[in-house]
Amino acid sequence: MKPLTASVLSALLLLSSAAHSQSGKNLPKPLRKPLSSISPAGFKAHVQFLADDQLRGRQPGTPGYKMAVDYVVAQLQQRGVQPAGENGTFLQTVQLRRAITEAGATLRLIPAGPASTLAYGTDFTLYPNPVQPETTVEAGLVFAGFGISAPELGYDDYAGLDARGKVVVLTRLEPTRFPDAVRLYNTDLLTVLQTAARHGAVGVLLAAPKSTMKLPDPPKGLVSVLGPDGKVAVSRSFQPQIQVAGSISAATLQRLFAGAATDTARAMAALRAGKPASVALLPRLAATQRSRYQDVTSYNVVGKIEGADPQLRQEYVVHTAHLDHLGVGAPVAGDSIYNGAHDNATGVATLLEIAGVYQQLKPQQRPKRSVLLTVVTGEELGLLGSAYFARNPTVPREKLVANVNTDMPTIIAPLLSVVALGAENSTLAAPVAEAARTLGLTVEADPEPAQNRFIRSDQYSFVTQGIPALHIKYGNKTADGRNNLSEQVQKWRAVTYHKPQDDINGQFDFEAGKTYAQLNFLVGYLVANSAQRPAWNPGNFFGERFGK
Repeated sequence: MKPLTASVLSALLLLSSAAHSQSGKNLPKPLRKPLSSISPAGFKAHVQFLADDQLRGRQPGTPGYKMAVDYVVAQLQQRGVQPAGENGTFLQTVQLRRAITEAGATLRLIPAGPASTLAYGTDFTLYPNPVQPETTVEAGLVFAGFGISAPELGYDDYAGLDARGKVVVLTRLEPTRFPDAVRLYNTDLLTVLQTAARHGAVGVLLAAPKSTMKLPDPPKGLVSVLGPDGKVAVSRSFQPQIQVAGSISAATLQRLFAGAATDTARAMAALRAGKPASVALLPRLAATQRSRYQDVTSYNVVGKIEGADPQLRQEYVVHTAHLDHLGVGAPVAGDSIYNGAHDNATGVATLLEIAGVYQQLKPQQRPKRSVLLTVVTGEELGLLGSAYFARNPTVPREKLVANVNTDMPTIIAPLLSVVALGAENSTLAAPVAEAARTLGLTVEADPEPAQNRFIRSDQYSFVTQGIPALHIKYGNKTADGRNNLSEQVQKWRAVTYHKPQDDINGQFDFEAGKTYAQLNFLVGYLVANSAQRPAWNPGNFFGERFGK
């Protein structure tokens, strides 16, 4: 039997009923039995183990996380998945460094005087430096608006501004003149730091847009990935040239504008109107800080299902889900273990169930391309495991053709519609639509665009390496016709998300988990079996930025 092609699947779909069917009656016959191997009970069993208290919240570098890794490896082996990690194993080592700012960090304005001293935690915070245990910077200051430099889009906060050797001060006010994709990319912290470094800055201070906003000060520090050479290989909050980075309050921003050619009110008004408001600031700044480090070893898990085509099997569709969660933390309602059942034991369960489907396929039914099932570490720390894998894959990087990510699908109600975050950027939208039709699901636009979900999970690590990627989330459709699932999820998130209450005793619809896993399998299968590898849509922002 030849592999089931996309065109054959389309033809079969035309012959099937368009009605929704959880029983699998609408599935093309060659896939019906393999997909029926996914069961709500099997899905739940994975979640139950991974979210058990004995795993202590699966924090990277802990015994609980290693227990989760061992479970995933054993499950992949049982399902006939081949190891695709390092040295013939399922594992890719990810060396994590947690950097913590020591007490005593200072920020002073020069010339010196009693009024020039700023209070840590109230007026400013400084991010730790993962490579320099001690940092001292004295430099001039410039205000560069949003920190966006995109002359090709007709906007440049750095135009006419000399930032060389300076500390750049930026507002975290949200720009409104750009489409979502442009805004998301250009205001991402890593992009902001890279842009400042490209213009010669030695420091970046991010100003709170409102006086009521509390300064961010991560109590557990900031985490990077070290490469085999011991240098920082991946970081969401560090650039080597940027020696000092941190946050300042809105009141501190006003102090920095003293004596400048404009004031904060006029600068912010111009930015809200979509016009740059960059200006040199008169004070000089002196910053000192000390950083200490905690290095731990963690792991990505990588398995392979080999494709059927002698040539295309050298290309790979990558399914990802993050295995880590928050570990043990501050008690909430008497519970201090952050189990991460929804976030993201459900995503890992999805990949394990996909492995089970492939085990049921006859060799000649497998898709043309190979499939990687990649369970990553450090998502909660800044997409670190996926970023490390996307930059240093265990197969040739140019052979990665697409990423299908799953992160907290929030299966709390019947799955009737989905949102494919990022699919609109590339030809991946077509297999998503086709797979959804197979299962009687509706594909909807993102009901929560303000959540910036596209850049907040592991698919974005692949996008920044030029690889088309998507992340399938719940839609808004409900069985009662009120179509308010997004509202229900927001209420659930307020009491459960990133709290110990996200455990197996919470709200679940494991039948929805079954459908979600089937959908992710079908999307990956169609992409892996297509004659053409996925491509960015012409003129797409992410394709233009990264795809070339």
